[in-house]
Amino acid sequence: MTTDRNQQHRALPLGRIAGAIALVIVGWLAVVVALTFGSAPGKSMAVVGPQSQALAAIARANGRILASNDYFTIARSDDAGFVARLYAAGALLVLDAEQAGGCSGLPQKRFATRL
Repeated sequence: MTTDRNQQHRALPLGRIAGAIALVIVGWLAVVVALTFGSAPGKSMAVVGPQSQALAAIARANGRILASNDYFTIARSDDAGFVARLYAAGALLVLDAEQAGGCSGLPQKRFATRL
């Protein structure tokens, strides 16, 4: 009987820890998504979701496709309100590409190496 009681006491803190971690992740994601609405025109956006759905949303939102694969598509528009138009056109999740993973759609800078 004491073994069952000890297992219950251990499970309770683990459940609270898992809940706290989930709350932090959801809160972080909400902040990141909210910040994309304030992005300046001309910034690269990562549209997360199936490629066909992302491409269709970008086309309907009058954006330019910079790069695409099965899970995310990088797009850009010089018009204000691009993120809102992407969501209205059916995008699942839109993130600032430069903040999310350094994808700007620009050529990579080459660093000189010294010998």
